[in-house]
Amino acid sequence: MEICIVGGGIIGLATAWYLQRDGHAVSLVESRDAVGLGASHANGGQLSYRHVAPLADPALFTGYPHWLLGRDAAVRLRPRLDPGQWRWLAAFLRACNRRDHAASISALTLLSRYSRQQVGALAGDPAFDFGWRRNGKLVVYRDRHAFAAACRGLARSESEGAPRQVLDGRGCRDIEPALARVAPQLVGGIFTPDEEVGDCLALCQAFEHGLRAHPAPARVLLSETAHSIEASGGRFRALRTDRRRIEADACVIASGVHAADLLRPLGVRLPLYPLKGYSISPAIVQAGGVPAVSVTDQRRRIVYARIGNRLRVAGMADIVGYDASAPAGRIATLARETRDWFGAAVDLADLRPWAGLRPATPGGTPIVGDSTIDGLWLNVGHGALGFTLAAGCAGLLAARMAGRGAPVPDAAFAPGGAAALRDGEASRGDCGGRGAARAALR
Repeated sequence: MEICIVGGGIIGLATAWYLQRDGHAVSLVESRDAVGLGASHANGGQLSYRHVAPLADPALFTGYPHWLLGRDAAVRLRPRLDPGQWRWLAAFLRACNRRDHAASISALTLLSRYSRQQVGALAGDPAFDFGWRRNGKLVVYRDRHAFAAACRGLARSESEGAPRQVLDGRGCRDIEPALARVAPQLVGGIFTPDEEVGDCLALCQAFEHGLRAHPAPARVLLSETAHSIEASGGRFRALRTDRRRIEADACVIASGVHAADLLRPLGVRLPLYPLKGYSISPAIVQAGGVPAVSVTDQRRRIVYARIGNRLRVAGMADIVGYDASAPAGRIATLARETRDWFGAAVDLADLRPWAGLRPATPGGTPIVGDSTIDGLWLNVGHGALGFTLAAGCAGLLAARMAGRGAPVPDAAFAPGGAAALRDGEASRGDCGGRGAARAALR
């Protein structure tokens, strides 16, 4: 088939790459002048396959009120005169319950395991040099109640691969000596030895190179904006950009937070809203003074990952609309926390600040599957897990478009899938509960 993909971030590029490997002729449209410059550009760098809990957590409003309060709150809401924000917030609040939270974690865990397999194959290919390392992930806690709740959840969860280790504060320092400055504040931590890290932008660039170098090269159309979608008779016909009309057999929308506006004129409504995140990437001055493992500060929702000769420090989630600027206060918070934790081991005069709009669904599960229009497919809504889930979601979508069985149970990721699962309307592993899914999109 001739397939066009809208979006040159990690989701769109992975989708294009897997579809090309299936034998399809691929065109990819990206509005910026290079790939990976949106939410993929400087994210946290962690490939966190066993830490996939969505933001819609009942504990957000009970166990961790400090996340929402104060100038430096990890999650910050700025109400706007935007009906879309209020609809998303209402759905988000409904999803903050134990049943939906557990169902989302279960579905995301299966998808992330599949994504780990896909990324492992890429990491073993010499053409994919994206700083991949299996360095382990340490989540540290400064609140006893939060730590106890995490330990209880760990005891209930399924285990795969290397067992996770529950540590006290001293054990955290033993695993990662670079935490010596903050070890007295830590009540404990959970270490997952087989988690991974990588450079998302470098993987985007590797995908682009692979798409262009293929015997049947993809068309990678940069600095070109998708304006509208032509459909008739309930079927996709063409994509219109600011430069041309692209006829194709199928189209995949993977353009992040901008997907909703592109699809709205067709009557396809996506429950997406941006969760704005931030990062800095200071140069490492003292290699022994920064963590070798990936570290997550549970209280601040800040992650630390060594990527090449820089320390990626990323975190926070602002529900503030579509402004992609990086406010000085948020960047200053990341810089202050980095200084408090690692002192002179990094050069805080060289921050490389970044902000990105991560496209999120209220319940935290991405939307991967067909839309209400034949030939028009969706791969959107990955939130903060885009890097972790990209390869898995792309492989899943490619399988569905080829008519193969889904590699993982995928009903939760079909449009309307989470609601369908709660109501018992979609069977396990069946994206074919399309009646409920299609109704949910209209």
